[in-house]
Amino acid sequence: MSHRSYEVVKGFFEQEVGAGYGQGKVLPARFGLIDPSDNRWRTFKQRIDQLNTSSPVGTQYKVFFVGRHGEGFHNVAEAKYGTEKWNRYWSKKSGDGELIWGPDPELTTLGQEQAKAAHNAWKQERKFDIPLPGKLYCSPLTRAIYTNKITFDSIIPESQRTVIIENLRETHGVHTCDKRRTRTYIERTFPDFDIEEELVEEDELWDSQVRETHGEIDVRMRGVLDMIFDNDQEQFISFTAHGGIVSAVLRVVNHRQYILPTGGVLPMVVKSSIS
Repeated sequence: MSHRSYEVVKGFFEQEVGAGYGQGKVLPARFGLIDPSDNRWRTFKQRIDQLNTSSPVGTQYKVFFVGRHGEGFHNVAEAKYGTEKWNRYWSKKSGDGELIWGPDPELTTLGQEQAKAAHNAWKQERKFDIPLPGKLYCSPLTRAIYTNKITFDSIIPESQRTVIIENLRETHGVHTCDKRRTRTYIERTFPDFDIEEELVEEDELWDSQVRETHGEIDVRMRGVLDMIFDNDQEQFISFTAHGGIVSAVLRVVNHRQYILPTGGVLPMVVKSSIS
């Protein structure tokens, strides 16, 4: 049986090497592309085309723009109580009388502003012909869907609909903020999105007692990459997801780990080989 392996292709983006990705900025200039010239994205696209046309059978290259949702109310709560207390106690609650963060919290005002900042970054780079994603995928959690909606509003043509897939959701279990709403709710609230057939009505994955492990989320992430490399011809792909998904992608493609802030966008070139 054939097996796909993945690795990041280095040399395009500053975050592959520098420890201080973006010098602390949520969205560094040019999404971190090293080339500052006016031709930067045309040159970049030519390089990716070249990699694909000269690659042996079974090897493909794609560019992923991995976006993390803007700040949600659960992020505010974790900052308020500290990660240790959050993980031990507060993450299992739905709120504290001031904030409501579960299940499936909304974006805060700052979170909405962060998504608008991502929108503006795309708008800015469009002036330099940044390749738009040919396929867009999104987590089924509300904070990610709103982020996607705000980020790509008027950037992507309306006819090009983002696909919501279960496997891009945050690490699930225990934390109420990671319990998703029903399929019906998503369909009614976000009629301009497509939803994969596999996404069932109720959240059957979330368990109040058991938190998903890194190994398990990595298997999920690998499955998403397999699906895309098997089925999608497009070279440029967008994900709008979560911190846990960002970490999983980085592990699966053997990219240096770091924490992408809420509202951040992380581009990477990924090589897939079948053996």
